[in-house]
Amino acid sequence: MAAPSRTDVGFRSERGPVLIALMLATSLVALESTILATAIPTIVSDLGGFTQFPWLFSSYLLTQAVLVPVYGKLSDLFGRVPILVFGIAVFALGSVLCALAWSMPALIAFRALQGLGAGAVLPMAQTIAGDIYTVAERAKAQGYLASVWGMSAVIGPAVGGVFADHLSWRWIFWVNLPLCALAAWVLLRNHREEKPTGPRRAVDWAGATTLAAGAALLILGLLEGGQAWAWTSAASLSVFAAAAVLLTAFVWIETRAPEPILPMWVLTRRILVTTSAVSCLVGAVVLGLTSYVPSFVQNSLGTTAVVAGFTLATLTIGWPIAAAQSGRLYMRIGFRRTGLVGSVPLLVGTALLTRVGVGSSPWQVAVSCVLIGLGMGLIASPALIAAQSSVGWSERGVVTGSNAFARSMGSAIGVAVFGALANAALARSGADAAPDAGQLAESVGPVFTAVLVCAVLLVACVAAIPSGTGTDAGPPPSQTPAPH
Repeated sequence: MAAPSRTDVGFRSERGPVLIALMLATSLVALESTILATAIPTIVSDLGGFTQFPWLFSSYLLTQAVLVPVYGKLSDLFGRVPILVFGIAVFALGSVLCALAWSMPALIAFRALQGLGAGAVLPMAQTIAGDIYTVAERAKAQGYLASVWGMSAVIGPAVGGVFADHLSWRWIFWVNLPLCALAAWVLLRNHREEKPTGPRRAVDWAGATTLAAGAALLILGLLEGGQAWAWTSAASLSVFAAAAVLLTAFVWIETRAPEPILPMWVLTRRILVTTSAVSCLVGAVVLGLTSYVPSFVQNSLGTTAVVAGFTLATLTIGWPIAAAQSGRLYMRIGFRRTGLVGSVPLLVGTALLTRVGVGSSPWQVAVSCVLIGLGMGLIASPALIAAQSSVGWSERGVVTGSNAFARSMGSAIGVAVFGALANAALARSGADAAPDAGQLAESVGPVFTAVLVCAVLLVACVAAIPSGTGTDAGPPPSQTPAPH
């Protein structure tokens, strides 16, 4: 749909209710990423299955990631709103079942169902924002969406702890229902989207199936390698071999499908390849920080869980502030140069993080995270907007979906690499089942160094983005957007 020519982006504007609906939908995914962690001890005490609880996160991440490209293509075929509402409905159903779960395996299965819904929610929210706002306005709109993650990083752990301690951990899932209903109602009431015109196009179900199955096995192998099984074990090699076969079959199918679920031009256009690489490395950096900063601050620096949580929250506070202001920069100097400006605080922040140790202050870690957040805000959002603005309405869904999928793959790869580095460092330190503060700090040191390496690679990818890309206010002439 054509982006309006108005410059109002706030809540009181004509498009304000739609923005509120998108923020509510995004909050479903953002809160679910933070609210559950503090309730894990209570859940394990109630349901048992201590050795299985990591799958509460793995199953959700796995199913959330694998269908993102499929949802993106379906939104180009049938419209954004039906896919987003479907995702909200599946997420709500999964939440109800999670709240009623009677065992840890059941809760894990229902978390996977939640992930299937979440996989549609986040990319569709970003795609609709790309549809209804001009290139100049999108940075502020994406800043609003990014601010949801900052609020969730602060609110989620506290709310999860309150529910677990004073009500029931099941309220963590019940609370999603009013949010789901409100987000869907506000969206359907305020956003009128006409279906794409032209003849009805067939869905590439063979491509969708092989992509989802192959990606699921690949991510499964990355998540569980070195944990559930050794990297060189028969189980690990079998999983990766099956993933390779399915993904090879997917490529073969896509080259022959009349309407491929993930067109091969996504892998050949320089702007899309570079911005997806940026998104992949963003996923790795964020995963490294969110996984290891809280445990380092709490266990190695001797602080409380609340202080550790707020230390990490500084990352998601700086991010939306910089993202909201990035539009002024990229409209003047372009997407690539804006990203290079953001690379300065990113590199400084990640370099400072490698210098922290047992004698450091939480404030040192917080300053590093603020700088990293500011850098990410000037890199991640402009990179996504550059990719979106390089195509028209009929391709924006698949481009946004592939970008989100790249970020999920970066997170999965980060889980594998950072976990292997931390475990190897613990083994070298001679740590037993209860490592001390110094040994924990030694195990996190290589992870922070790897995050710095990822940041350097991220800057290299930003530098490779074509200069002068997509700062015009509309889609390419060859693309006809659906009417609004």
